[in-house]
Amino acid sequence: MSFDRINHDLERGLKNRREILGDAWVDRSLSRANNFNAEFQQLITRFAWNEIWGRPGLDKKTRRAMVLAITMALGRWEEFELHVRAALLGGQDDTRLTPDELKEVLIQTAIYAGVPAANTGFTHAMAILREIGPEIGYTLEPADITAAAHPGIGQESSTRSKPALHYTLRRARNGAARRTVVLSHALGCDLDMWDGLANVLAADSDVVAYDHRGHGGSDAPEGLYSMAELAEDAARLLRELDCGPVVWIGLSMGGMVGQELAIRHPELVSALVVANSTSAYPEEVRAAWQQRIETVRAKGIEAIADAVMERYFHAGFRQEKPAAVAAFRKRLVTTDAEGYVGCCNAVGTVDTTGRLPQVKAPALIIAGAQDQGAPVSMSETMAQQIPGAKLVVIENASHLAVAEQPKAFEQAVAEFLSQLPA
Repeated sequence: MSFDRINHDLERGLKNRREILGDAWVDRSLSRANNFNAEFQQLITRFAWNEIWGRPGLDKKTRRAMVLAITMALGRWEEFELHVRAALLGGQDDTRLTPDELKEVLIQTAIYAGVPAANTGFTHAMAILREIGPEIGYTLEPADITAAAHPGIGQESSTRSKPALHYTLRRARNGAARRTVVLSHALGCDLDMWDGLANVLAADSDVVAYDHRGHGGSDAPEGLYSMAELAEDAARLLRELDCGPVVWIGLSMGGMVGQELAIRHPELVSALVVANSTSAYPEEVRAAWQQRIETVRAKGIEAIADAVMERYFHAGFRQEKPAAVAAFRKRLVTTDAEGYVGCCNAVGTVDTTGRLPQVKAPALIIAGAQDQGAPVSMSETMAQQIPGAKLVVIENASHLAVAEQPKAFEQAVAEFLSQLPA
């Protein structure tokens, strides 16, 4: 049996060490080895860098984040600084952290390891960013803490004009928005229903989500509303934000508003996504909407809540995700009753079918295969009437397709957006 002169554990460890820290740092460290610390250097290379960093169970970018969190929590600032530099500059591109990802690690560690550790961690990290910022294209700039917003929620505000509309604005995380997307929710819901899709789209787009009048944090004027009024609300919002033309994504009532907006104000809509919606109801369904108005006026929203959930979600989803259904039900029954009734009238009297050929923007129509409230045939009608519109039917989805099948919904939207002009 021959003797293998290669120490494979050491060589694997050195390979991982170079991948994470970069050749320059590793070469400098190895050149400083001496008869006192050489055995220790070999030990950490074989065990830390091979036994741990060589395990395939976690990707190396995740392991970077863990080391930063642990060294920060323990106050091992020399090691922390080493790994901050390595995370931003060292090793292979696909293992590095961006400054924003580093920030997320520090913020999360603040909660689990304490704010004092985070204060020191931010101080060390900012010193390094001032030094190497130009090298990685990052600049520390003055910022107003009162304007800082949770990136997963966005900056919250409301329109100055009345009725006031509550909205959130997520700025594109890449710092250079390709477009502005507006998300418009369903009856009895609010802007929170879009959180998942909004955070995906905010990677490269500014994303506005808002509460319709009578919903969430928006005003609820008395009286019955029309779809024209809801569309004019939307136009007011876009003009106040000075963000048009926008990609409009609306579900159910939000899709009806998008149709009306695109017809009335084509200069404000660059592309239109209408999901789980319709352009008109048959007479018997219009009568059912009027009956719903009378029921809510007489008995409150609670009286219709269970029936609405049955239309919004198919039986399988209700059984598998009862907590999600309960959250939507809670939002429904806490909606302002006057506002809900007002919007019921707008939805029940929607009538855009004959005017849909006026829509000039590229359009995507999304339907749920199991949607009883807005059957696929209604989506087919819209797709036929809007010039060049594309129809996508999502399987195993009912009325709130974005909640039941978020990945399929996201994919349909992403493919549509990818085909739009830059």
